[in-house]
Amino acid sequence: MKIIVADKISESGVAYLRSQEGFDVVEAYGSSPEELNKLAVDADAIIVRSASSVTAETIANAGKLKAVGRAGVGVDNIDVSAATDRGIIVMNTPGGNTIATAELTFTHLLCSARPIPQANASMKGGKWDKKSFQGTELYKKTLGVLGLGRIGSEVAKRAKAFEMTVLAYDPYLTSERARDLGVRKAELDDLLKEADFITVHMPKTEATKHMLDADAFAKMKPGVRILNCARGGLIDEAALADALESGKIAAAGLDVFEEEPPPPESALRGYDRLVMTPHLGASTVEAQENVGLEVAECVAEALRGGWVRNAVNAPSVDPETLKVLRPYLALAYMMGTFVQQITPDQVGKLRITYSGRLLDVETGPLNRALQRGYLRLITDNVNDVNAPRVMKRLGIEGEIVKSSLEGDYAELIRVEAFDAEGGESTIEGTILGKSQRPRLTFINGRAVEVPLDDRFFLVLENEDVPGIVGMLGMVLAKHELNISNMSLSRNSVGGVAINLCGLDSRPPSAALEEIRKHPAIRRLSLVDMTGD
Repeated sequence: MKIIVADKISESGVAYLRSQEGFDVVEAYGSSPEELNKLAVDADAIIVRSASSVTAETIANAGKLKAVGRAGVGVDNIDVSAATDRGIIVMNTPGGNTIATAELTFTHLLCSARPIPQANASMKGGKWDKKSFQGTELYKKTLGVLGLGRIGSEVAKRAKAFEMTVLAYDPYLTSERARDLGVRKAELDDLLKEADFITVHMPKTEATKHMLDADAFAKMKPGVRILNCARGGLIDEAALADALESGKIAAAGLDVFEEEPPPPESALRGYDRLVMTPHLGASTVEAQENVGLEVAECVAEALRGGWVRNAVNAPSVDPETLKVLRPYLALAYMMGTFVQQITPDQVGKLRITYSGRLLDVETGPLNRALQRGYLRLITDNVNDVNAPRVMKRLGIEGEIVKSSLEGDYAELIRVEAFDAEGGESTIEGTILGKSQRPRLTFINGRAVEVPLDDRFFLVLENEDVPGIVGMLGMVLAKHELNISNMSLSRNSVGGVAINLCGLDSRPPSAALEEIRKHPAIRRLSLVDMTGD
């Protein structure tokens, strides 16, 4: 498998890839976009940092591409949407430079409080000017942290060591996590009004672009200090320049910019109270070693079909969780393909309900496995990455429910498929026994118990009259079809019964027609679990 390393990563990362059997590693540092597009034609994976871009054109050219790895946190230089459509995993390395970036943020924080760079420049110019470099203490001041992810959390820990009060704005921050870190959750406007220092640690999205703009600066205290070591574009630089000019902002520190490098004419270059660094967040020996090796390991594992971690467009599962989920991933996939084939009309909605011990596990991978199974016979080239997008394009709404209701099984997955005419097909399944064999336990209102790993199933709804089993046995025997399992279920005598019949081979159309002609048969579905 061909892996293109488009930007230079640590030698340990390249060496790791070269040590793996079956990998052809191409170091293509400094390639132009056109050269990268040509190299990508037969590539299985591409690794980049911030210099090279994996565009929609690159992805369209790369017919074999399975994974794109970013040695760093941001994926602005990767067309994630185009990759997702193609089922290509996009991974980053969010953990490798966490400490390095947090420490750089705190360096900027300290430099905004005490004008060390400016005093150093003055001393190097032969001056001794103590009066011009008065600063402020961090002790008892309030730090506002926008985004309390990995890096924001590490900054908050360091601020607590300086006995600062920490306010945190993060829509996904739980109260429990805030208590653990010793920070106070705050609404954005309240944080802007109260903080003496504000540091930004948000991803760059449409919602967060220019989140600190002229309106935001107007809400802040006079003399506030602003820091950004996250992503360029989170701060409106023109508005920042105006706030520095007016004195509303006493000092600022930036490691990232809307345009990198900032143009020579940038107004930001004219303010002595603004400390600028050239995107040094991950520029430590330790961070470069960490992210290079981490991205290499992630890409190698993804190409081998193993544990996918740090994926930005698919669920990531750690090895211990994967051990627990593995049998349920198979169950979910089988249930998805089963319910698709017993629902005759176009489905408009799928509702997936988890209960029992499955309430305590991450169900994202299970959702995608079920969607992938559902789509197996509908369209080609579907995997865990693009399955949700394909479902959306087909107009199929999804609903996930977690139920604490007690049932007959320790864990259960229930799938309800609602068709366009208002009809519904419902199945339930679980894992039974030491073999962890997937089982169907319920279908359309009737309890059953059938192994889901048979090759084919006949699903019959019929009037509860004598002779159905005999008829079925005779027809199948006539066509030399072997029955592997059978489960009969009814809710009342003389009502409508369900018969699930597992088969070792596909029944010919003549056999199906003969069964359908029986006057007691209301409905017959053939479920193919093989893809043959």
